[in-house]
Amino acid sequence: MPQRVAFVTIGQSPRGDVTPDIIAQTRTPLTVIERGALDGLDAAAIADLAPRAGEPRLVSRLRDGREVLLGKPAIDRRLHTILADLDADGFDLLVLLCTGQFTRFRLRTPFIEPQHTVDHFVQGLAYGAERIGILLPNAAQIGEFHGIPGIATKPASASPYGPDPEAALRNAGAVLADTDLIVMHCIGYTEAMRQVVKRASGRPVLVSRRLVAHAIDLLAA
Repeated sequence: MPQRVAFVTIGQSPRGDVTPDIIAQTRTPLTVIERGALDGLDAAAIADLAPRAGEPRLVSRLRDGREVLLGKPAIDRRLHTILADLDADGFDLLVLLCTGQFTRFRLRTPFIEPQHTVDHFVQGLAYGAERIGILLPNAAQIGEFHGIPGIATKPASASPYGPDPEAALRNAGAVLADTDLIVMHCIGYTEAMRQVVKRASGRPVLVSRRLVAHAIDLLAA
């Protein structure tokens, strides 16, 4: 029987640029629904969720493909409400489509929280690395990055949603060419983007959505 899975984005659903790609990389039959922290909000309400002074920020995508910059505290609160509702609906698995760091979710349903999923995969795969590169979607997030315990990191930025992402990715790959391994630490980065960074850097490159797809198979199979 297909597993019932709910994907939750911090932007607007459906995420046609993310969810089909993750599903294609899983071997487990899935029945999927999507929810978004910005679903049902008009332009004014979305603008009101922009980062306040001093707030950490998140980057996501609207349904029409535009990039949106969001304040983490407000999105954190909205995610807790959405996930609590989904937790009561009998899903086999809940999957957050964001690698940001949030306050602890307390759920009965099995849950994939990509920040922990990606960081712990990286800790295992980067054994012996002296420094890993971290690719983030917004330059202001460089100073906000939570780090990966036990591993030195060098961050750079390139938006997956900007007007010329390939050029930005090439530049970021060149900046991170002196690291041992690069982690594209945003669900918005695609396999094609990974290849751009790999060619520009000459380093092994991990993309977050592939790690999340593997985690889905581990929990839902």
